[in-house]
Amino acid sequence: MTATTPQELQDLFARSVQLLADGKIEEWVDLFAEDGVLEFPYPAWGFPSRMQGRAELLAQMGLFGQQLEVEFSAPEFYPTAGDGLVIAAFTGECTLRATGGRYHQTYLSVVRFDAQGRIAHYRDFWNPWLVMEAAGGELPWKQALQALAQG
Repeated sequence: MTATTPQELQDLFARSVQLLADGKIEEWVDLFAEDGVLEFPYPAWGFPSRMQGRAELLAQMGLFGQQLEVEFSAPEFYPTAGDGLVIAAFTGECTLRATGGRYHQTYLSVVRFDAQGRIAHYRDFWNPWLVMEAAGGELPWKQALQALAQG
């Protein structure tokens, strides 16, 4: 994979969003550089704000498709100075599989690709309160995560 032009990188980003929607998390993680970073500046309670490396990404995001059903809109791209940077806004119509809770999410993603066209740093801005509300509120969200942690 050697996507380098702004259009190729935008196409690759759009593909990454579709892989998430399709629950193809291993393929999504393969788009990252070996030491790639996924960062959530505003994570949901109980989730890390930063993950680095494919193994850590897969461990954290591996259950995404089992936990969430989502349909993403086509990304809207913003002009950048190039140099492997993609900035995109998109929305998601989301359903928590465990509760059936639905919510509408707006995302802003700032993604830096390396020279080989792999994701080096993916910073994803979204509203974590929406997913917690769909789970029944902050307390049920915390209780569900604690139950998962106890196995």
